Order: sequence, then structure tokens, then C-alpha cells
Amino acid sequence: MGQGYSMLGFVVIVILYAVIGLMAAAGTISITSKFLAPKAEQMFYAMFLIMIAAFYLAFAAYFGMATAWRVETAVVVAFVAIAVLGVRLPLALIVGYPLHGLWDLLHELQAHGAYSAFEPGQLTAIPLAYGVFCAAFDFCMAAYFYARRVDWSAAWNAAPQS
Repeated sequence: MGQGYSMLGFVVIVILYAVIGLMAAAGTISITSKFLAPKAEQMFYAMFLIMIAAFYLAFAAYFGMATAWRVETAVVVAFVAIAVLGVRLPLALIVGYPLHGLWDLLHELQAHGAYSAFEPGQLTAIPLAYGVFCAAFDFCMAAYFYARRVDWSAAWNAAPQS
């Protein structure tokens, strides 16, 4: 099979993963908004940012990318800081999730040789189109956080019930 078929297959996979990312975001939003109060929802999404950032450490371990640990750990620490701020400040999540989506896309582009800001092996390997899935999820979630920012802030500023 030729290069054209390979590219066609890749495009179909990318589209599929982007759609799955959007569907995952819709499902996550539906579940969390139904079962969590605004404060708890915001805290959940802050902690979830830590978990999705830490996936890169799991990938580094799984794929045996010892040279990627330094960069990936530094980035995870940065996302942990953003998440800690995001527990109380919706803006941190509104900015943090798209930053994570861009980090995902950077890995995807690096994996396919389309971008090389880092030396080979400095970024961990990822499964095919994982970066596209995550970016679609992260950007959709950031839009939702923007829509929820007023409710989240109001929940933190509400007077406690006696």
C-alpha cells in the first residue's frame, strides 16, 4: 500500500479520536454536573488535571523513555500547581486544560516528525492519535469551565448555612 493510503488511514484515525474526545467530554460533563455540587465539581476537575498530566509519566515508564523523565516531571509539576490554583480559581482550569491539550498535541506532532523543539527522546512516546483525543477533550472541557465559572465562584462565595 502506498503513502496515500497510509495518510488516509491516519486522517480517519485522527477524526475518530477527536470525536471520541468530544464524546468523552460530553459524558464527563453530564455525569459530574448531575452528581457533584459546584464546589465539588470544580475540585474534581482540578484533581483530574493532575491525573491526566501524570499519564505522561506512566507512558514514560511503560515505553521505557528514561530520557523523558526530566521534562515530563517538570511539566507534571507545573500542571499540579495549576490544578492547586484551580481548586478555587476557575480561570486556572480554563487556562490549564487548553495548555494540557497543547502539550498533548506537541507530543503528537513530535511523534510524527512534524515538530522537533525537543531532542529525540526528551518527550515520551504516546499511542497513535492520543494527543488528538486529549486535545479535543481538554478544549471542550475548558469551554465548559468558562460556562460554569460564575456558578463555581458563587458557590465559594456563598454564606454558609447554619
